[in-house]
Amino acid sequence: DSVNKKLVAYAAEHARSLGAEVTLLDLADYPMPLYDGDLEDRDGIPAHAETLYALMKDHQGLLLACPEYNSSITPLLKNTIDWISRPRPGEPRLGAYQGKVATLLAASPGALGGLRGLAAVRSILGNIGVIVLPGQHALTGAYDAFDEAGDLQNESDAKRVQAAVAALVE
Repeated sequence: DSVNKKLVAYAAEHARSLGAEVTLLDLADYPMPLYDGDLEDRDGIPAHAETLYALMKDHQGLLLACPEYNSSITPLLKNTIDWISRPRPGEPRLGAYQGKVATLLAASPGALGGLRGLAAVRSILGNIGVIVLPGQHALTGAYDAFDEAGDLQNESDAKRVQAAVAALVE
C-alpha cells in the first residue's frame, strides 16, 4: 500500500478509538472520466460520482490523506472533487460539501512530507465551503515511518496525527 493509505488507515483507527464511525474509501475504487462540461451535458454525472455524493451527504467530516504530485493536488482527488461538486436538482449548490469539516494529512518520503500539496487541497476545499481545520500533519520520511503493524514509529508524528484526528472527531 501507499504511504498515504497507511497514514489514513492509522488515522482512521485512531478516530474509531475515539468513538467516531469511519467509512474508509480509496478513490481508485471509484473510477470516473476527467471532468468536462460537454461530457457532463452529454452523459450526465457518472454513477461513481453519485455514490460518492451520497456518502459525503451522510458524513459530517472528512479525513483525507493526500499524496503530493508536483507540489500540488493529485489529479484523482481534484477530479473527484469536481464531479461531486456538480449541481443536482433539488439540492443546494455544493450540497455535499456545505458544513463539512476536514482534517488533512499527507505522507511523502521527501523532506516536506507532502506539505505543498496540502496547501492546494486546503485552498480548493475552503473555496467550496468545507471548513478545513488548522491542525494537519505532513509525514516526512514516510517509507520508514511505519512499523509492520501499521503504527507510526515516531512518537512525535503519532501525537500530531492523533491530535489532528481528535480535533476532527470533537
